[in-house]
Amino acid sequence: MRLLPKLNQAFASATGYQVRRVVSAPTTPAKKAPAKSTPPKKRPDVPFRCPDDPEVDRLLRQPVFIMSPVRSGSTLLRMLLNAHPRLHAPHELHIRRLEVGFGSKLSQKAMSALDLDRGDLEHLLWDRVLHRELTKSGKDFIVEKTPSNAFAYKRIAACWPDAKFVFLLRHPVSIARSWHEADPEKRTYDEAAADALRYMKAVENARKGLTGGHTIRYEQLTEDPEGQLRSLCTFLGIDFDASMLAYGERQDGDLVKGLGDWRDKIRTGRVQAGRELPKEDEIPEVLQPMCVSWGYAS
Repeated sequence: MRLLPKLNQAFASATGYQVRRVVSAPTTPAKKAPAKSTPPKKRPDVPFRCPDDPEVDRLLRQPVFIMSPVRSGSTLLRMLLNAHPRLHAPHELHIRRLEVGFGSKLSQKAMSALDLDRGDLEHLLWDRVLHRELTKSGKDFIVEKTPSNAFAYKRIAACWPDAKFVFLLRHPVSIARSWHEADPEKRTYDEAAADALRYMKAVENARKGLTGGHTIRYEQLTEDPEGQLRSLCTFLGIDFDASMLAYGERQDGDLVKGLGDWRDKIRTGRVQAGRELPKEDEIPEVLQPMCVSWGYAS
């Protein structure tokens, strides 16, 4: 006989009670307090510098960067340039968001011994990615057109001291309208104007901060594509090629939503007429200074 039945028998005879084992009730996990949403921390600025020896530290030679606001015709321009036999202009690459981190203090110490800090390593990564893309194309020069590059023009110029810069401008009101129409549920026209203005200011800062660039206007590109492309090719040091004027529908597979314009107009394979220029009384106050600065208003 087991011990508990014996104890119960004696205990019951003396008291009239029995001993029972207590079965623990299942515990209900405490409800977690809802996590508080915290805004993402802004990444601290990374120190950067020009390469000491570009022949050693860079694979790319004379990359071309189109500095433009959103919705300013940069996809059209890159499609035209990509049709040139010597120029490779892929979709937006957003290289400035490619970051490098140290997994340990020893890895940081090892890189420091090579005189490579975080900024240097990121530049090596950027250069390798673009060089890989160019090599795959079999062409001579790469063209990168991500609009947000304008916010990092100083760093891009430091990364590639031999880079060439093309500034693409468009009427600020046309930019704002197009930015609103691209996703009217996401942003009102006023919000689109304010947001696009950030890019315009960044492009203007780049125009003032970089020397030797080439400026082209979207309206002139759509009115006289051959003349504008001939001038641009001269700046880039290459011969004009007539195939640029009919960039062709064969490049449709390279049009990806979120990485540039992907709509039907750009898929036609030929330059289409731009929209009618806004009248001066249609310029909202927030865009007036930029319209004056870019010569679209008096």
